[in-house]
Amino acid sequence: MFARRLRLAARRTALRTHLHSSSALWKSLQRFKLADIGEGITECEVIKWNVKPKSQIASFDPLCEVQSDKASVEITSPFDGVVTELLVQEGEIAKVGEGLCLIEVDDEVLDSADPSVLETPDASKSQPPPKEERAGSPLPPSTPSSPARKKHPLDPTYDPAIDGKPVNVNVLAKPAVRYFARENGVDLTEIAPGSGRDGRVEKRDVEAYLARMTGQPSSSSFAAPVAQDVVVELGRTRYGMWKAMVKSLEIPHFGYSSTLDLTALHNMMPVFNNHIPPHYLPSSSQGPVLVDPAALGILPASTAQRVAEHQQFTKLTFLPILLKTLSRAMLEWPIFRSTITPNTAPEAKPTLTVRPHADISIALSTPTGLYTPTLQGVDAQSVFGLASTLKRLSHLGRQIPCGLTPNEMPKRGGTLTVSNVGAIGQGDFAHPVLVPGGGVAIVAIGRAKWVWDVERGEGSGERRLKVGVSWSADHRVVEGAEMAAFVECWRGFVEMPERLIVDSV
Repeated sequence: MFARRLRLAARRTALRTHLHSSSALWKSLQRFKLADIGEGITECEVIKWNVKPKSQIASFDPLCEVQSDKASVEITSPFDGVVTELLVQEGEIAKVGEGLCLIEVDDEVLDSADPSVLETPDASKSQPPPKEERAGSPLPPSTPSSPARKKHPLDPTYDPAIDGKPVNVNVLAKPAVRYFARENGVDLTEIAPGSGRDGRVEKRDVEAYLARMTGQPSSSSFAAPVAQDVVVELGRTRYGMWKAMVKSLEIPHFGYSSTLDLTALHNMMPVFNNHIPPHYLPSSSQGPVLVDPAALGILPASTAQRVAEHQQFTKLTFLPILLKTLSRAMLEWPIFRSTITPNTAPEAKPTLTVRPHADISIALSTPTGLYTPTLQGVDAQSVFGLASTLKRLSHLGRQIPCGLTPNEMPKRGGTLTVSNVGAIGQGDFAHPVLVPGGGVAIVAIGRAKWVWDVERGEGSGERRLKVGVSWSADHRVVEGAEMAAFVECWRGFVEMPERLIVDSV
């Protein structure tokens, strides 16, 4: 009885051994090749492996993701099996027709597989195992090849310049760009993100990096990332300017340019600045009062009240003096104190309305747009008063929202408009545009500059301070000769400021 049991146990063991080894007998190792994905692509870069060696995989499971010059493609497994070895590592280039990985599959599955993507590595691996192996345990799995292990920082052979660099795995770049970078010893992680779409590193990025390293200009111009267009709606003030400029095309413009000599005014400016009335000066700029003019106590020495802090100043500029002299010329030329009378009937004959005083509008650029506040009765104001008013208008215009009110911008506006473009740039002349309701003329004042005037000094020349003025007039109202004569009248007051003293006596 005991011997019979031993014979049965040995028979069962032999049967199990035979069945176990027969399963390995019908398995084969196949090399999975990179198939032709079309569009003339001959090579791809393996971006990411979704499997690891010795891992089980089923049909249509994602094997890896490859990237060509045109697109990224996900490659799936054509059958069930076990991935034994990765032949192309992440970041390396795989050519069409070459193996990507080794997969152990059942022979019966190979009958339905596409032979273009499979290849038996060698005959020895596909042959049945020897008898002594069939009687024992199954074939040991092949050891997958893996990249060289990264050296530890404490390794004596560790080189930070070589071993410390990260791998270019997560950097978006075409295979041709990666090859170009490797040939030139460039680490793409030091360039990413690039100038291409979604931060893709382009060849020009590598060339620009090499140029920075060597100090040489790149062979191709480095293009900055293309920004997206932004649609911006015009604000209320800028839209008003839009409509005014469109209407300005209805006005026939007449242009006239000249220069004014400011040398005499420049020589008088120290005197003007030393005698600014106290109520225009900040408290910190006023010296001690040695003798009080109102000490008698009968009447105050002056009825002028101190202006607000934003209207105070310590230095006079040319603009208020130019406005004052311009108002004196306007008094002599009534046509420049006139405006076109608005008519209710379109067929009525046009008329002009002449004002008794010189009303001048000032073109004021503000954070919210262009405004033209009006200085009313400039001929009746002092130069210091005009300077204080200009400071106030500038203060109101810089506020957000704009602090200008209908008091500073009356509906009828001025008969002349002044644009002080010289305060912004270095330009000498301009071409100002006259809009309906902006009077009969507009002048742009350029930057005052020292020039050599050869017509002075008895032929030897003389250094003079001059400023360019550019006029545009409504040719329906103002003749060219009148415009030129008016500018010469203005020049007489500017270049001989002593006339202002005589007129006030």
